[in-house]
Order: sequence, then structure tokens, then C-alpha cells
Amino acid sequence: MSEVFKNRSFYIISALILFLTECLIALFVHDRIVRPYIGDLLVVILICMVVRSFIPKGIYKLPLYVFIFAVIVEILQFVDVVGLLRVSDMAVARTIIGTNFSWIDIIMYAIGCVITWIFQVFICKDRKTDTDI
Repeated sequence: MSEVFKNRSFYIISALILFLTECLIALFVHDRIVRPYIGDLLVVILICMVVRSFIPKGIYKLPLYVFIFAVIVEILQFVDVVGLLRVSDMAVARTIIGTNFSWIDIIMYAIGCVITWIFQVFICKDRKTDTDI
């Protein structure tokens, strides 16, 4: 991996920019494309950048792990975990966990994880080694 991308500050700054973008989308964008689709695509990239802030290399399959996590969250939406936990009156819980299951969300998570994997492999040159998980 190149020296620039080994530096955790790149991932921290990327995560902060993505987080601010997600907040702006959540607060100010009320459309039928950016908020429901682009927001889902960006959130998995955000999660990858946060993890990379702590562990800049050595997790070659990180996009796959984040995709699995995102699908689990989507399944929790399907079973209405917000209602089961009785936190449906908390806007933060509804925003973080979500309330509506959608197959399109899973597709957007997959696209975001593929973008992250392409970035990781072809831009950062982060290739699989024997010590990667």
C-alpha cells in the first residue's frame, strides 16, 4: 500500500467528510434518490473508512464484512427491531437502525462495498497477504 494511504489521517478525514455528508443528507435532503439510495451507498463506505482509521491495513475482506453487517441491520429492520426494543419514539434510533426493510438498500450496500473494494485494491494497492483476515 502506498505511504499516503497507510497514514490513518487519510481515513480519519475521509470518515469525517462522509459523516458530515451523511448528516447533511439526513437533515436537508428529502428527495426520492439521494437520501434513500446514495445515503445507503455512502454509509457502508463511511463504516469502512472508520474501521480503516483504526486498522489501516490487514483486513482485505473489510468490504465483505461491512456488507454482512449492513445486511444484518437490514434484516433487523425487517423484524422491526426498533419496535421490539420499544425505541420507536427515539428519532436517533430510527435513523441509525432504520425502520423500513428494502431489497434496494441491500443492493446499494453491495455497490458501496464494491466501490470500497475497488478503491482498496486498485487505488491503495492493498493486496491480500498471509496475515490478512
